[in-house]
Amino acid sequence: MTEQVIDMINYTLTRSKRKTLALYIRDGKIEVRAPLRASVRDIEKFILSKENWISEKLLESSMQADKRKSFALSYGDTILYRGAEYPIIAGYDNRAGFDGKVFYLPENLSSDGIKEICIQVYRLLAKQYLTSRVHEFSQMMSTRPTSIKVNSAKTRWGSCSAKRSINFSWRLMMADDDVIDYLIVHELAHIHELNHSARFWTIVERILPDYKMRQKKLHELQEKLNNEDW
Repeated sequence: MTEQVIDMINYTLTRSKRKTLALYIRDGKIEVRAPLRASVRDIEKFILSKENWISEKLLESSMQADKRKSFALSYGDTILYRGAEYPIIAGYDNRAGFDGKVFYLPENLSSDGIKEICIQVYRLLAKQYLTSRVHEFSQMMSTRPTSIKVNSAKTRWGSCSAKRSINFSWRLMMADDDVIDYLIVHELAHIHELNHSARFWTIVERILPDYKMRQKKLHELQEKLNNEDW
């Protein structure tokens, strides 16, 4: 991975055993991924051909960064849980949790404190709900993960290791139930196929024929969270 500059465009170049050039923008930074033998001339030509797209995406990334910077939670705000909005309230003898109607938190917390406690509640809810749903789908798919873990990943909703350990981001609990089910089926399918081959998608489609619609909803949630600092 090397830092490069062309026509005032700063970018990171990563070479690998890939066949095509690709360009990514994350957090205001440009990354170009190129085949090992791609010439500098071809890489620069590719970047310049995407100049307008790069400008648009950098502006969008800057606006998202500003929104994330100003993101703050207060008592009375609502947050997502399984696709529905629920209010944050203070009280309940200084305890924290979710009772099916509200997220209740201790009183007098700062905005950062509210967010931190909400995340703790999300993690507990995620562990309980996802573990239960994974067991249900495991029976349907004749497979069993070695472990089910909840993490704080921001760029991956879920993952499955070669040792059949499944991980989910607690952020998944903001999604609709049908989207959560899609992620569960997706990761369980990886126990059979550790790739995204046609065989993999056949497994997913057999369980969820409408998985593409669920993918779209997940993408929409990701767009929303790109503007929030969770």
